[in-house]
Amino acid sequence: MEEKQNGIYFPLDKINLLLDTPKTDPKEIYYSIENNYDTIFTWDYSKDRTKIIKLYEKAKRSQWNPSDDINWNLGVDVEKSVLGDQGPINTDKFIGTPLEKWKQKEWLEYGIETKKYTVSQFCAGEQSALMYASKIVETIPWYEAKLYASTQVIDEARHLDAFTRYLEKIGGGYPVNSNFKNYVNNIISDSRWDIVYLGGQVIAEGLTLASFSHMHAMTNEELLKDMLKLIIRDESRHVAFGVVSLMEAYKDLSDLEIKERQEFAYEASVGLLGRFVQIEVWEKMGVNPKNIIPLVINSGKNRFLRQALFTKVVPNCKKLGLLDRNDGWLRKRFEEMGVIQFEDMELTDEEI
Repeated sequence: MEEKQNGIYFPLDKINLLLDTPKTDPKEIYYSIENNYDTIFTWDYSKDRTKIIKLYEKAKRSQWNPSDDINWNLGVDVEKSVLGDQGPINTDKFIGTPLEKWKQKEWLEYGIETKKYTVSQFCAGEQSALMYASKIVETIPWYEAKLYASTQVIDEARHLDAFTRYLEKIGGGYPVNSNFKNYVNNIISDSRWDIVYLGGQVIAEGLTLASFSHMHAMTNEELLKDMLKLIIRDESRHVAFGVVSLMEAYKDLSDLEIKERQEFAYEASVGLLGRFVQIEVWEKMGVNPKNIIPLVINSGKNRFLRQALFTKVVPNCKKLGLLDRNDGWLRKRFEEMGVIQFEDMELTDEEI
């Protein structure tokens, strides 16, 4: 990964890797991941981790019900919503590309399919977060963390419920992105409980929180905006839970153990960006993905969007001590990506 101009730039070898990843079969209904871990019970019921208990109490007070707290009677005019969110398109930059002859009709259709694709990936992401939280309940040895993680299980189920309902309203969706499925496989199959935290709570939830926040800020659609507002509130707690827990877990790790976590955080961050490569959308639009994705993936808008997704991940990695251990290994990687400037942005302390 290298920085070209501004934002996160995808080099050609990385693009080809994403394009060559086998797609998920649209007919796939179930997907299983083999994992090997111990289910840990604890008989120590003390509540000494006060920050986690504070999050637990806040989570209990902040429960909401998609059936009662979201007005599903609100109409969703998908075309109007997409036109409002899409903004003007500079067609000049597509001269000489497969999109050169596209008119407003094609761009609108592309925007609608992109929205369906994005929400579909949100559904997959929330289901994976449901699995992460469930695994944390089983594998974390701390009583306080088991209590909090149990609230996150219902949070993620609620989010999945809300997004699937919304997907029905906008008319169907897409299979899970295969790059994201590979990411989930790596986390769920790892026997170390802290890797589930790092990959699920800090990296995935951090990128998701930034993505939801961006969509909430950009859309004028009332139903989507109301739904995202509720979900973002929960996601902030989830990220905070991961940071608080790993700060304790990582303070006594050796340099070698920290290096493993640094490498995982970097590879996970880069790997998750692949979920936004919309191969199936381009195919539905009648465009060969290999002819267009290398051109559009590094457009200014897409580079800046990818960059903005790291506003939570980079500062939280710093708080965990991952940026500067081992001669600043992870700092150097984030510098190469062009996201290190986020290291001192506001963290998740407001949720702790």
